[in-house]
Amino acid sequence: MNFNTVSDGTQIFFKDWGKGKPVVFSHGWPVNADCWDPQMLFLLQRGYRIIAHDRRGHGRSSQPSEGHNMDTYADDLAALLDKLDVKDATLIGHSTGGGEVTRYVGRHGTRRVSKVVLIGAVVPLMAQTADNPNGVPMAVYDGIRKNTAQHRSDFLKQLAVPVYGFNRPYAKVSQGLIDSLWAAAMMGAINAEYECIKALSETDFAEDLKKFDVPTLFIQGDDDQIVPLELSSMVASKLVKNSTLKVYPGAPHGLPQTMPDEVNAEILNFLET
Repeated sequence: MNFNTVSDGTQIFFKDWGKGKPVVFSHGWPVNADCWDPQMLFLLQRGYRIIAHDRRGHGRSSQPSEGHNMDTYADDLAALLDKLDVKDATLIGHSTGGGEVTRYVGRHGTRRVSKVVLIGAVVPLMAQTADNPNGVPMAVYDGIRKNTAQHRSDFLKQLAVPVYGFNRPYAKVSQGLIDSLWAAAMMGAINAEYECIKALSETDFAEDLKKFDVPTLFIQGDDDQIVPLELSSMVASKLVKNSTLKVYPGAPHGLPQTMPDEVNAEILNFLET
């Protein structure tokens, strides 16, 4: 397996397939790079170089006690792109991974980046604050923290249902997707997943978004029960110059897995235009 050792000694697992123009994926909470399998295989078969990593404390990466914040996540990504000398890349982030990509651009710029895709991303700010009164109440995130700390296994299986919209009457439930989210999440360190909740909910990305200077595509479902559309892509896309917002009616938070054909086609079209 491939690992990149960053400055604090943490080993970041990564996949690096193909030899074409690079596309780099950042995954959501609390899973790992395997959640991108439908997109990675699709683009690999079309001649792209595909790179994806497991965030520190998640998946196959090592499990440090520190560094579970957006600045460090972004720096870990930067270290990987530097190691691989990636150039002219498209960065794609889902949910928490969208925050990671956004903070990467804010901290490291776009010298290695030509395009960005943010899917159901936790930007610009999820949590309710005095300056963000319409945000998600902190009690919601406190509940996620409590359930992660005390009932992680059961909670993850329950969480998968709204992530994929399987609680809707029109949904075709996939037990395989529920099981895969649970299995990937249980690979991660509980401390990393617990602390990441603060990072994904309380980090303000507004200033990072204003630094974007490459074409950016926002993708989200209007039935996202995890990252509300009206708090995220609808706001964030207005902060990014040269951005496009694509909203899928009825689609859930986990739309890269529930509707891969549509998402893959959307990404490919963006890459090739």
